[in-house]
Amino acid sequence: MLVLAATPIGSLDDAPPRLAAELTAADVIAAEDTRRLHRLTSAIGVHPTGRVVSYFEGNEARRTPELVEALLAGRRVVLVTDAGMPSVSDPGYRLVAAAVEAGIRVTAVPGPSAVLTALAVSGLPVDRFCFEGFLPRRAGERSARLRELAEERRTMVFFEAPHRLAASLSAMAEVFGEDRAAAVCRELTKTYEEVRRGSLGELAAWAEEGVRGEITLVVGGAPAAAARDLAPAELARMVAERVDGGSSRRDAIAAVARESGVAKRVVYAAAVAGDRRVP
Repeated sequence: MLVLAATPIGSLDDAPPRLAAELTAADVIAAEDTRRLHRLTSAIGVHPTGRVVSYFEGNEARRTPELVEALLAGRRVVLVTDAGMPSVSDPGYRLVAAAVEAGIRVTAVPGPSAVLTALAVSGLPVDRFCFEGFLPRRAGERSARLRELAEERRTMVFFEAPHRLAASLSAMAEVFGEDRAAAVCRELTKTYEEVRRGSLGELAAWAEEGVRGEITLVVGGAPAAAARDLAPAELARMVAERVDGGSSRRDAIAAVARESGVAKRVVYAAAVAGDRRVP
């Protein structure tokens, strides 16, 4: 059996009781960082007797077949990452997929999750949400990804490195609009936990001063489309005004779609139809 075991995202007091039992019973423990595993087991009073191996991004592809072989031989393999649930923006997916393909049972020790914790404390809608992980590091790729999400109605959860937070917030403010509500959740469950709520514009300005720690970012979805019933002629006029002001047609369509809540394809069709009506 393959066991995905959630580990604390901050306070070690959050370690689920079953985690200790699984680490004790494991034949093999695959850990993202064996040193952090040692600190964890020492803190919760566990003395693993199984073999401990490293399993991180650099050796994930090479080690997966080895672990599947151990699973097929009847071993109980427990996978832990540095924090939270394995495979969620951490090593694990490759091993899970290989285990499932081999007909091996996969289960989990539920526990701490930065995604759900940040969502719960953000103050933003939680009835529908999506997890987007880390944004691309390069500015152009990051902006392109954000443009794809501009019409997303669900609350969005991101991970971000502290040194890239200001740039990401600024890019979000540009694409989603400065007034979009968001929350920066820093050092969740740790001593210096902080949840900073505000608009993307406000948070981008705040982050310029520098932010430390582990960051989970929660951003409100696109607002309900109060202007969804805009006539095609009105949409075409809005696009034309932006083009006349110097925007490219592509950017103008994206901006009108974002501001009006109308799908880009609908705005595009309206703009094309408007062009045909121009003598």
